[in-house]
Amino acid sequence: MTFQNISKLCLTFSLLFSFSGLKSQDKFPDGTAIPKWFKENKPTDINKLGKKYIITDFGVKNDSTILQTKQVQNIIDEASKNGGVIVVPKGTFLISSLFFKQGTHLYLENGAKLKGSDDINDFPVVTTRMEGQTVKYFPALINADGLDGFTISGKGTLDGNGLRFWKSFWKRREWNPKCTNMDEMRPRIIYVSNSKNIQIEGITVKNSPFWSTHYYKSQFVKLLNLTILAPKEPVKAPSTDAIDIDACSNFLVKNCYMSVNDDAIALKGGKGPKADTDPNNGENRNIIIEDNTFGFCHSALTCGSESIHNYNIIFRNSTVKDASRLLHLKMRPDTPQHYEYITLDNIKGNVKTFIYAKGWNQFFDLKGEEKPRKGLANNISIKNIDLSCETAFSIEKSDLFDLKDFTFENLKIKALKPEMENLNNIQNLKQTKVNVTKVASLTQSYDKKDDSDIATK
Repeated sequence: MTFQNISKLCLTFSLLFSFSGLKSQDKFPDGTAIPKWFKENKPTDINKLGKKYIITDFGVKNDSTILQTKQVQNIIDEASKNGGVIVVPKGTFLISSLFFKQGTHLYLENGAKLKGSDDINDFPVVTTRMEGQTVKYFPALINADGLDGFTISGKGTLDGNGLRFWKSFWKRREWNPKCTNMDEMRPRIIYVSNSKNIQIEGITVKNSPFWSTHYYKSQFVKLLNLTILAPKEPVKAPSTDAIDIDACSNFLVKNCYMSVNDDAIALKGGKGPKADTDPNNGENRNIIIEDNTFGFCHSALTCGSESIHNYNIIFRNSTVKDASRLLHLKMRPDTPQHYEYITLDNIKGNVKTFIYAKGWNQFFDLKGEEKPRKGLANNISIKNIDLSCETAFSIEKSDLFDLKDFTFENLKIKALKPEMENLNNIQNLKQTKVNVTKVASLTQSYDKKDDSDIATK
């Protein structure tokens, strides 16, 4: 064989492997390639982040009863001069709001706990983002604004100490059933805004008074190996969303455990009739949620309610246990909304409702507009699902929104209430290997003869 022939043969094999690689390359729902950034997930090495500032070396005491916000903030301010890591050693330290600066990082050692004050008077009032609005409200315990490369890591805990806030919320709601979520003044735990190249990993976030973690207008954010908790009993922890993604792009949630008394992951971005023209608002784009476990929550993934445009969303390779809903599309008629190119793939477990898509009218306000804007959810692909549920499909037909171009593939659903007729409310629904089995009990053996296979396509 001549050298030229060998060269041609090598080129042929090279092209074949190249085409094969392109064909199997991981892609977003719109067909664009997923960047390598989503796969390159390395643990934070605090030894490469500058000087370590162990807070107890600077006079901060291991005491859960003394508020030491100013002392810790002084350490952050000092570390920002040349960059460095704020190290919280084993112990419990009471704080209100801390504001991290460029070049600073937070590391929580195993057994370390930053515990939030349960007195709202310890928190300042600032301009911040809350429920789809830029408003005066309370900051979080941990705040990072306009930072590049900020990290939180370790094996310790951020404890929002929310019990007093939760009790006050329910008492206010008892007195005034129309009170909003923000009427009871309460902080979040983590708030990252206008930032990029963020990594938060390994820690536990629990007992938040309000949303647990909130990310606004940030890009290239990685949340890895987190545990986010808020109880449903004996006192319900109201509106304690685990992760609120608000007008962000290139966002990864991986290997996390979430169990909270509200949505696990909610996609937000703004609300109101003119929300799409407000520069403070924005879309969520290129979001991957994978390899996670969900305990009790209202919904594993929610679009809304303060949401304008969600594009290229992947939720895959996860287990859901005791969630109220797997996917919730909140269609809010006082806000222009478009949810598109969303894929759910390889999800197993149990939920109360598999898919829930209905109008959302809580605190509805057209702000003088004559009529609502019509919402749209399209190009939704749901495949490789193995779930038990009470209700399979809770999908509303409405003149205020359209659901179209959905694809269901390889679904195994066991349901007390299949509600298959609700699928007629989706325009251009494509189904392949969809098996919905009506069962008399979710605890029974599913191979009994009286089980009826009601939909197989």
